[in-house]
Amino acid sequence: MGRADEAKAGFLEKSMLSYYELRKGVQFIYEGQPYEVLEFRQMGKSQDVVVAQTKIRNLITGRVLPKNFHQGEVFEEADLIKFHAKFIYANRGKFVFAYTDNPGKRFELIEEQVGDAAKFLKLNQEVEGIIFQDKIINITLPVKVRLKVKESPPGVKGDRSQGGTKAATLETGAVVQVPLFVESGNTIEVNTETGEYTRRLEKGE
Repeated sequence: MGRADEAKAGFLEKSMLSYYELRKGVQFIYEGQPYEVLEFRQMGKSQDVVVAQTKIRNLITGRVLPKNFHQGEVFEEADLIKFHAKFIYANRGKFVFAYTDNPGKRFELIEEQVGDAAKFLKLNQEVEGIIFQDKIINITLPVKVRLKVKESPPGVKGDRSQGGTKAATLETGAVVQVPLFVESGNTIEVNTETGEYTRRLEKGE
């Protein structure tokens, strides 16, 4: 078998995805780099060609961009290795993490890589590290995290100007909209994908 045949065989052995399979959460290779689908909004038509309208995030740089994919396009599924890690600290735009099973083994990521996840990182927050081509490229947070409300002004009964919500500053510095009954000192659950409040935890949870 010649080199061309070997390359072709290797290409065919890899898991391939059609444009229609680029659903939310799917990780694939685009222009030689790994991306994750954040949104798969709808199917439309452009000059009689079916189009998939998506928003994708580069897992190396953290950059998010809108992208349309067309019928007939195929993509290689990203071959990623994932491992458990914990957030240790941040300093001058660098975020330091440690392997859960080997705390002495640490790695750094820059702010651009971590992206919006930085808003919800607290000391010892569990994350999932991502390795691509033998290199740690990024981390992902659990879909839901628990954070303490650091500051939240008293809610005004009957206030509907913001749909019955108010701004609350969390222990990480993130600001989210919460129901009027949430108070400073409460612990709430936040969806890290949307940045939205999901519920207030009861004592003992």
